[in-house]
Amino acid sequence: MFSDLREFLEALEGRGWLRRVSEPLSPELEIPEVLRGVVYGRGPAVLFESVRGFPGWRVVGNLFGSLERIKLALGVGELEEVGRRLLEPLSAPPPLTLVDKFRAAVGLFELGRYAPRAVRGGPVKEVVEEAPNLLSIPAFRSWPGDAGRYITYGLLVTRDVRGIYNVGVYRIQLLNEREAVVHAQIHKRAAELFSSSGGCVEAAVVIGGDPAFLLSGVMPTPYPLDEYLFAGVLRGAGLEVTKGVATDLYIPARAEAVVEGCVDVGDLRREGPFGDHYGVYDQGGLYPVFKAKALLRREDPIYYGTVVGRPPLEDAYMGKAVERVFLPVLRFLLPEVVDLNLPEFGLFQGVAIVSIRKRFPGHGKKVMFALWGLGHMLSLTKIIIVVDHDVNVHDLNEVLFAVAQRVDPQRDVVVVPGAHVDVLDTGSPIPGYGSKLGIDATRKLPEEYGGRRWPEEVSPDPETAARVRAVVERILG
Repeated sequence: MFSDLREFLEALEGRGWLRRVSEPLSPELEIPEVLRGVVYGRGPAVLFESVRGFPGWRVVGNLFGSLERIKLALGVGELEEVGRRLLEPLSAPPPLTLVDKFRAAVGLFELGRYAPRAVRGGPVKEVVEEAPNLLSIPAFRSWPGDAGRYITYGLLVTRDVRGIYNVGVYRIQLLNEREAVVHAQIHKRAAELFSSSGGCVEAAVVIGGDPAFLLSGVMPTPYPLDEYLFAGVLRGAGLEVTKGVATDLYIPARAEAVVEGCVDVGDLRREGPFGDHYGVYDQGGLYPVFKAKALLRREDPIYYGTVVGRPPLEDAYMGKAVERVFLPVLRFLLPEVVDLNLPEFGLFQGVAIVSIRKRFPGHGKKVMFALWGLGHMLSLTKIIIVVDHDVNVHDLNEVLFAVAQRVDPQRDVVVVPGAHVDVLDTGSPIPGYGSKLGIDATRKLPEEYGGRRWPEEVSPDPETAARVRAVVERILG
């Protein structure tokens, strides 16, 4: 567990996974271009020690551009461990006796160790600017056609009427010293809060922090789970939070910087265009305005920013982390699921491949519709391919073989019209509204195969294969 971003950077550098850049570079186009080249080259994290035009700030990028770095950030050997932590209180059988009930209560108490811990101060309060200037933050202009500079990995913190905290990553376009537009897409939790609220909703934009907290912002945490609590589950311990100075919100005490303010749900402004992960300029739309009230920061803050574009960039690795973390949860909800692949070129919500242990006719279709019904996890996925348990979902050639061998389009392909899709999806005719495709590439049972049994699949004679193995190995050298 790392207490803050700086501890994580020390760990990365100690492993040779961080490089420092001393020459002055601008956050407008230059630093983003360097980061794209490094990520495409599957390179290390990069710390820019001189940011032109922004004295006192440093910039870091590509923190999570490999699964090994993400595992280090979360302190796990395999990412599925995190998902299993979430399920700990749910995995025990229902309590029947008084002793069982006591044990269940202890299990819930253990989950409480991940709850946030309030502290009085914290490094984020080393400098408090009550007249904040958003333009003093080295936010990126990533592409030449972008509408301006964007905070690309600011974690927007809000709280609903029940006191449940939401933490999410939203692109935030800087307008002037005090105002910025929050791209709160309709399917996000913050957008739901804004649509049911009036006036100016208290909010904070967090820049930098411990790596597990940063990753929590991209996880599809199901409501009503408090996202500070979920961040604690990712970290393996509760997050330190401190009361804001301009809002009634608790904010991460060890963040690099926090902008406090409110989101005026009645003040909608044009946001975009912005070069997004679909590899095109998203034209944006009308979104609410964040109005800054205070800037809290460390004396020497480090800005963490990401760049997006055609994959695989850093968000592709984050998507793979989401896939692995939530696989145990998916298996808990759908026990027939064996494995899941969100291919890096599938744009995270574009394509999902899932393998199942098939038991009955129509099982493949049952699973695809269940996945589409899983709220924030997979509800926006455009194309789902279901394969048998013995297909390696991470080997696209195996998947293509299953599709080519086992699919009859009329029987096994499902098109769902009039469906909610990702607002950023360039393929849909209307932003946020299009269709979905399901492909059942499992072997067919007799009821699905005209009463016939699935053909016997070829396999070598084991004795012959063993006898000639040495010859094969010698030929292959």
